[in-house]
This record gives sequence, structure tokens and C-alpha cells, in this order.
Amino acid sequence: MRFSIWPTTSQPWADFFDAASYAAQSGWDGVWVADHFMPPVDTAEGPLLECWSVLAGLATSVPRARIGSLVAGNTYRHPAVLANIAATVDQLSGGRLVLGIGAGWQQNEHRAYGIDYYDVPGRLARLDEACAVLRGLLGTPRANFDGRYYQLVDAPMEPKPLQDRLPVLIGGGGEKVTLRIAAKWADEWNTWGTPEVLAAKGAVLDRHCEALGRDPATVARSAQVIVNLEGAAAPYARMPSVDVSNAGMQDLLGRYEEAGVGEFILPDWNLGNGNARREVMDRFLTEVAAPFRH
Repeated sequence: MRFSIWPTTSQPWADFFDAASYAAQSGWDGVWVADHFMPPVDTAEGPLLECWSVLAGLATSVPRARIGSLVAGNTYRHPAVLANIAATVDQLSGGRLVLGIGAGWQQNEHRAYGIDYYDVPGRLARLDEACAVLRGLLGTPRANFDGRYYQLVDAPMEPKPLQDRLPVLIGGGGEKVTLRIAAKWADEWNTWGTPEVLAAKGAVLDRHCEALGRDPATVARSAQVIVNLEGAAAPYARMPSVDVSNAGMQDLLGRYEEAGVGEFILPDWNLGNGNARREVMDRFLTEVAAPFRH
């Protein structure tokens, strides 16, 4: 199982970089970056670093670890623009990028910035087409696509990513449509939730893969929850969280593994910063994750 860190973009770059660079130095497998411009609650205030600028910075300053968007909102960038950004970041990183993408959900960002916000079927239909656009541009010399929402006409994109096939991760848990889109396009799938949630939704993903004639084992799975080791208080009540001891967390990881999860992503949102965060990260890897790193 892989273990990755998800530093919040609400912290200054120096603190974000401290978490990311320490993760790479100390043996974590990846660093993930959220794609938001403002907090999800209208009354909340605070700065947020922009996802792809951060990923470009990580690509050139943090070695070894995989880096990726968790996840890029499709409504924020035309998929042809996103493909060019992702290919360049993959080049900068030496071939370590995962392109995570989702339908986009945070309505207040769309309202504040004047970005069109569609209903759920409209956002998902655009995500499906966007994946076709991304695959065409990332994987062919010239891409053509005539969709309802996006069109490409003999479109070039150079340079290509360094990776022969840039991994595309699709985030979301909607069982009827999102997981069907993941079965169709994703190299990796991610959602929030407990092992029971991942097992149930993973089974739905398997059925979508089988209906499309695809081996479900070709879609890697990752998950995250807020982890409150030793019963620490959870500052993000709206996100799935668990209050566990080290032993309890190992039991949880075992159940994730049984559910087919190959990567556990630890948000740093309740871990403090500086040395305090480094100590928690070290303890998690050495006292909790070690038996699962194979």
C-alpha cells in the first residue's frame, strides 16, 4: 500500500513546502494538492494557494514522490488548457504527475468568479467529454473531438508528458454516473470514506468495468479520511473522520486493503505544522503504516 500526504493549501507556501519536502525526504510516497480558490463556507475567510502553481513548484523542488491534483475541478479550466498544463508539470517533475480530475462541486467559487455552474447531470456530462479530450491530447499527435460541450480540430499538444501514459485519476463516489466515467477513463479512482464505503463503491466500480469489458484490477483505488490519532479533536466535522489509536488505525488500514485500496492519503489539516506535524508524520509511517508498505 502507498501512503501519501495531503497538505492543506490554506497554509502559507513555506509551511506547505515544509510538509511536502519532509514527506519526500522521510519516505512518503506522494503529495496531493486540492484545487480550490476559497473556503467552501461563505462566511469563512482565508487564502488558498492555487493548485497547479503549487504542483509546478513541487515538481521542481520536491524530489522522488508522486504529485497530483486531488482533484482539479473540470469547470475551472477547459480540458485542452488543463492537458497542456499537466503535460508541462509532468515534464518539470521528471514524470511523477497524476492528473486528478472531478466534475467540480463548490458552488460559491463559481458564483464569486462568474464561472458557469451547471446542474449535476450537466457537470458530469462535461467531465465525461473532458476525459476524452484529455486522452486525445495526451496520447495522440493530433486530436479531434466533436462533442456537445468540447470540440478539437486537428489539435496538437507538445511537449507530451514524460510518462508514456499520464495517469488520470477521477475523484467522486456517485454510483450511477461518476463511477461509470471512472470505469471508462480512469487509471485511478479516489473517494472519501471508511473501508466499508470503499468496499461498497468499489464493487459498483467493478460492475461498471465489467459492463464496459474492462478488467476492474486495472483501476487503482485510493481513499482518505481525517485521522485523529489517540482521540484528538477533529477540526473538520463535515469531512469523514476517525478517532483511533495506533492499533486501531492499523486495523482500519487492513480493512482498506481488503476493500482494494492501494493508497491511503492522510490529510494534514489537523496535524499542526513544523516539528509537531513532522513528528505525527514520522509516527504514522513507523508505528502505523510500516506493516502495509509492500
